[in-house]
Amino acid sequence: MSKIIFNEHQRRQIEVNPNVASVSDRAIQYTAEFKLKAIQENQSGKGPAQIFREAGFDLEIIGLKKAQSAIKRWKKTYQNLGEQGFLEERRGKGSTGRPSTEKLSADKKLEKAEARIRLLEAELTLLKKLDEMERQAKKNRF
Repeated sequence: MSKIIFNEHQRRQIEVNPNVASVSDRAIQYTAEFKLKAIQENQSGKGPAQIFREAGFDLEIIGLKKAQSAIKRWKKTYQNLGEQGFLEERRGKGSTGRPSTEKLSADKKLEKAEARIRLLEAELTLLKKLDEMERQAKKNRF
């Protein structure tokens, strides 16, 4: 997360730029077109500061590091996914975060299920003990 926090005036100033999709107090979402153009310009030899300045961004507001890290991140996305990486949403249900259970063998699924059962049984035992201790404490109070 960025250490820079934009005030209302700065957010409005950034929002006016046609290369910006949205702005929050800490983050700027850029348009896919700008990302592609920035990658192409960077590959032709322009640096992040020059690219952002020519696109109408004030680096005093957004910071040079934000521009550099954005270009670095976009280059990696472009290398891995090409132009399509900027045009489709990759977060949420379609992301490749947690591994799918469909790819597990029957033995692995059984092993996971047994581990979950052991966890739930231990939880139940703990709750029963806690309940018993609460009843004892009530009984001793009266």
